[in-house]
Amino acid sequence: MKQMKMVYLYSRYERFWHWTQAFLILFLALTGFEIHGSYRLFGFENAVHLHNNAAYILIVLIIFTIFWHFTTGEWRQYLPTGKNLKAQLDYYITGIFRNAPHPVKKTILSKLNPMQRLVYLGLKIIFIPVMVLSGLAYMLYRYQYDGVIHSSGFNDLYLIASIHTLGAYILLAFVIVHVYLITTGHSLTSNLRAMITGWEALEEETTDKETEQK
Repeated sequence: MKQMKMVYLYSRYERFWHWTQAFLILFLALTGFEIHGSYRLFGFENAVHLHNNAAYILIVLIIFTIFWHFTTGEWRQYLPTGKNLKAQLDYYITGIFRNAPHPVKKTILSKLNPMQRLVYLGLKIIFIPVMVLSGLAYMLYRYQYDGVIHSSGFNDLYLIASIHTLGAYILLAFVIVHVYLITTGHSLTSNLRAMITGWEALEEETTDKETEQK
């Protein structure tokens, strides 16, 4: 028989890092698309200044978070596994729409399901580094040439900007899907509350005899 138990799942730093990173990514997208001319909110010069400062803050946060992951051993949460991967994919495709039980139980030692491990690992070792490096390359290129684009470097600059913009769309898509999946916990807001308070209700198996004694 299944019962729920409140478990302190997310540490203070883990929650701080999660929410700060989310805010910075959204703020970078907001200012970044203004720099591209999609709309006018802060003004071009202010948008560039705010975008660059937010990028530097994100880089500092990433450095501290890498240190936290390795000193706490939390990096193991992202190790990919093929176990229950197909079951998790089937759950996301069809099972979630017919109220099927979740194929993977969340625990302190395993907070992420197989699909989440792959996606988050990809973000950490591919997409985030690509965004950081392409953003720095774009800033350094622009500052190095003092705003003068030489014909021999135009293609390089265009490629850097294109990679950075594509990465921004991918990160925004991830955020949208992430917000949707937040609502797929035990209740509509259980996952959100867990990332705010650190506490989450997890399933624990109990025998009928234990249940009777309680």
